Amino acid sequence: MTDKQTLHKPQVLSRQSVARSRLFHIESLDLRFSNGAERTFERLTGSDQGAVMIIAMPDPDHVLLIREYAAGFEDYVLTLPKGLVDPGEDIITAANRELMEECGFGARHIEPLVELSLAPNYMRHRMQVLLATDLYPKRLPGDEPEPLIVETHALEELSALLMRDDFHEARAIAALFIARDTLRQRRYIEPTLAW
Repeated sequence: MTDKQTLHKPQVLSRQSVARSRLFHIESLDLRFSNGAERTFERLTGSDQGAVMIIAMPDPDHVLLIREYAAGFEDYVLTLPKGLVDPGEDIITAANRELMEECGFGARHIEPLVELSLAPNYMRHRMQVLLATDLYPKRLPGDEPEPLIVETHALEELSALLMRDDFHEARAIAALFIARDTLRQRRYIEPTLAW
C-alpha cells in the first residue's frame, strides 16, 4: 500500500473550461501521472467561498430538519439547513444567516464540527458542518422560492430517519452521525455540561 508521503500529484498539462452556468463551472483537466500515464478528468466546481450545513438543536435531544424541493430528484426531500458562504462572511456568520433564513432561528452558540466533501473525483466542493445550540426565534428573508417546512426530530432516532424515502442526502446523514457521536462523547466526558 502506498502512503501519502510517496504519492506525487499529477502534472496538470492543460485546463479548459467546458461549460459555465449561474452556479456551476465544468472544467476539463489533462493530467500526467508520475508513472507517465495521461488522462483527461472533468470536474464540477462551484463557489470558491464554500458552503455550510447546520445541525441546529433546539434542545439537547432534537435537531431541526427542513423539507425542500430538490430539483435533482424532482421531489421534496428532508435534509439539514445549508447554503453558500457569501463574500465577506466567515462560516459562523454564514451558518447563522442560513439558519435564520431557512428555519426561522438564530443561534447564540455555533461551532465547527467537520468538513465534508461529495464525490471528490468529480467535484471541488467542501461543506463545513456546524453545530448550532442555544437557539432563539429570528427570521431573515432568504432566496428560497417557497417557505420551507421545518421539522424537529430526535437525534437518537437516526435509524428511523434512514428508513424514510425522503431522507437520503449522504452529507446530511454523515453530519448527523458525527454530531450524535460527538455529543455522546461530550456527555460521557462532561456529564455536567450545561446546554
